[in-house]
Order: sequence, then structure tokens, then C-alpha cells
Amino acid sequence: MTAEFPSVALEPEAAGPIILALPKGRILEECVPLLERAGIHPRPDYADESSRSLRFPTDDPNLDVVRVRSFDVATFVALGAAQIGICGADVLMEFDYPEIYAPLDLGIGACRVSIAEPKATAGTDDPRTWSRVRVATKYPNIARRHYAARGINADVVHLNGAMELAPGLGLTRLILDLVATGSTLRANGLVETEVIAHVTSRLIVNRTALKTRPEEIGTWIARFRAALAAAGTDAP
Repeated sequence: MTAEFPSVALEPEAAGPIILALPKGRILEECVPLLERAGIHPRPDYADESSRSLRFPTDDPNLDVVRVRSFDVATFVALGAAQIGICGADVLMEFDYPEIYAPLDLGIGACRVSIAEPKATAGTDDPRTWSRVRVATKYPNIARRHYAARGINADVVHLNGAMELAPGLGLTRLILDLVATGSTLRANGLVETEVIAHVTSRLIVNRTALKTRPEEIGTWIARFRAALAAAGTDAP
């Protein structure tokens, strides 16, 4: 499902520094060595999530960094508030922004989008017989597409956190969530019953910015590609 934007959507800036949008949390921690290899050195508190600042200059006057929620990185880039960014493939799957080009798999933030349900009921019913299922998730578009492809109507309960509580409290039968180690699922009596997609973080670019500022954007893509090569990571 492609997101719809209001008619007042911003155009990417034609002048001023390039803005790199970074996600808060675990991916930000994994970004630190990658940014160093790419020659990007923001003000030191950019990686300190207790800092109240959200925009940080770098030692390159033509590049600033902003730190936002992981789900918001794609929106900042798609709407032109940032020209480049780093976000998980799960976010790209959920929003499916046509304004975004994702040239590089950065190989960080590895996890998976999975279906989970209570251990006590897992495997007791054949999903192929279902016509409807109730699922808690922060990925409503992924959930609906996944079940629609199987002819199942997904009744989605949109939660932004604590998905693991939903089945035990009778809110939903299943959850669809991002899973890294699975420890939170196990702690709440849930098991993975299906992996929808394995995801990693991607370098993303605003397509209009790539057309209007090709040399600048192309240079940053090349620097990230070189950073991956320096780390021994194969870039597509």
C-alpha cells in the first residue's frame, strides 16, 4: 500500500547542507562505526539519546545529521526534509514510498518480521482454513498484504508497543512484529510460527534530490559503498 501525501509536501532543498536522517535505538549504535568509515563525524552527542538536540552538524559543512524515530526516517526522506537516510527494510516494506530509492543494503540491524502466537496454541489449527484472523502489530500494511495474499481477512489492531501482551489478554490471536533474538517473545509465552521477511538496514535517498543534486548525493552513496567494502561487506 503506497502512502498518500498532502498536496503541500515539501520539495527537497536545492541548496544548503545535505541532511542525513538516522534512526534512534539499536540501529543508531550499529551506525557509529559505519559512519566513521564513511568519513562522517557528527557532533559527539548525536549518538547520546539523552541529548535533547535532534539536529547535529558534522565536520563537513555540507552535511548535517538529524536523529528521529526509526519509523520516521523514511517519511523525512520521502517528503524531502532529509535527502538521505538509514532505515530498516521493514519500514520500507510498510510504507512503500515511491519517492525513495534504496541503493545499498548496509548489512546492519539484522532482524526479521515474524508472526508469533502463544506457545500453548501454536500449531493446533491450520491457517489455510482461516477466513479471518485478528492480529496486533505496528505494521498494518504488511499484515494486511500478507494475509490478503492467502485469502484471509486480517482484522488489525494497531499497537505501537507491548504487542506481546495482546494474545495473553485476549486482544488478538496473533502478533506480527520485528524480532531480533526472540527473547521478549519467549518471556511472554509466545513462539514464532512464521518468518515473513529477513530485514537489514538500507541507505535510502530521495529520488528528486538524486536528480537535482546528483553529484552530492552520488558522492555520499559512493562513500557508504566504500565504507561497506572496507568492512568486508558486499554491497549490491
